[in-house]
Amino acid sequence: MKDSEHPFFRPLWRRVAIVAVCLGWAVVEFATGAPFWGTIALGFAGYAVWQFFYLYKPADEGKASAEAEPEASADTEPKE
Repeated sequence: MKDSEHPFFRPLWRRVAIVAVCLGWAVVEFATGAPFWGTIALGFAGYAVWQFFYLYKPADEGKASAEAEPEASADTEPKE
């Protein structure tokens, strides 16, 4: 997860799915009696939550809203 701001991760459902898969994998590992690997999977889930929900800042959101404002104001100016 070196590039957590990659466009692939922009949709919220993908970030939620990755965390859910890691948590599900941890449950499977604990249920089959492998607490070491369950702990590793929980660590991955915790790291994913940290990267995708706490630190995540989409790169294009700030640029898109800043670029849209001048265009909108140009359309609303009265024409003589």
